[in-house]
Amino acid sequence: MLEPAARYTGYTAWDYLEPDVDYRAFRYAKQIGRVPEYAGLSLSDDQAKRAERLLRDEIVISLHDHVQVFPEDMRELREHIRQGREPTGYEGLARSGMTAVFDNGMDGTCCISSDAGWKYSDVLFDLGVRMADLAHQDFVVKAETVADIRHAHATGRLAHVFGLEAATMIENEVDRLDVLYGFGVRQIGIAYSEANTLGSGLKERGDGGLTYFGERAVKRMNKLGVAIDISHSGDRTALEVIQTSTKPVFITHCGSREVWPTNRMKPDALIAACAERGGVLGLEAAPHTSLSEAHPKHSLESVMDHFTHLVDVVGIDHVAFGPDTLFGDHVGLHDAFAKNLSIAQAHGHVDYPKVEYVDGLENPAECFTNIIGWLVAHEYSDDEIRKVVGGNILRVLDEVWV
Repeated sequence: MLEPAARYTGYTAWDYLEPDVDYRAFRYAKQIGRVPEYAGLSLSDDQAKRAERLLRDEIVISLHDHVQVFPEDMRELREHIRQGREPTGYEGLARSGMTAVFDNGMDGTCCISSDAGWKYSDVLFDLGVRMADLAHQDFVVKAETVADIRHAHATGRLAHVFGLEAATMIENEVDRLDVLYGFGVRQIGIAYSEANTLGSGLKERGDGGLTYFGERAVKRMNKLGVAIDISHSGDRTALEVIQTSTKPVFITHCGSREVWPTNRMKPDALIAACAERGGVLGLEAAPHTSLSEAHPKHSLESVMDHFTHLVDVVGIDHVAFGPDTLFGDHVGLHDAFAKNLSIAQAHGHVDYPKVEYVDGLENPAECFTNIIGWLVAHEYSDDEIRKVVGGNILRVLDEVWV
């Protein structure tokens, strides 16, 4: 794992406040060393130096992650969430090597005022409080433009892009998209598994497709310059978003249903339709999602089985990485919020061995060290690696972020 970024000064979340006076303090999970380091890569000295150079010198972007730190004791999770103050994992991010991260918060579990999540006022509170914390340090910086990402790279910072996994909180108010844009949100999903006013999610028995209101919302996001995500949308809804949008769309965190046949993955034909319109898919690594027959015990190797398959299907210009990791017990989060996150409907009906964590892609601090290491070990060229760890995403953002 990398040494901490030189620009990082040791800031921790809410350093400007007094614990247990201004907010309730919890014991949080370790950001570094919570689980053993990945031992699945055997790089020569030259390969290790090349991987380190690429991670240091190139623009490296996670298309989807959650950079919050979760309580060490997951029995405290709901109590922690209700105070509406989820800490950013600055220590771990300083070891990640990333240039930019699309942070999609935890709005499905943003249960400040309601156990159902996705409430507009709760989402705004979460966004505002987290932005206040970012504003009190100088390493992780709010990014709203491609120029912000490039500036972060040039100055040794990490660009933080606020995203939302669904537009559920806008209800039937299209102008709320403008408000969210004003807060700095630059990427929004259509639906998170459950249907909403825009369209169907992947858990529904029937997919009614993109609604007329959903069409209005897609057109508004195009006009605003908000990147659109269809990762959790139903297949018909996702395809109609691709067809309706005047800009390329993202599948920010997913994999191939031909490699692992669950609703949570997307069929190759849909991924190809996204690519044909210029879009990009970020490979998913949340526990028990992107498995493969060759590697059913979830690990970096499982995810890279999806990678090699999709490079063959849509080409290397349309594949990236959206690992969907966090700091803490991700499996414990899924267990605690299985209903909110539609775990059974998304991952069910296929047997797989349950793991405690995804070996090699456990949290945002380690993901790209191991991803780039794997790519180097498998003899991808510098140009190919440059594309999949950031270049493909930048190409889309240059077109979408008007």
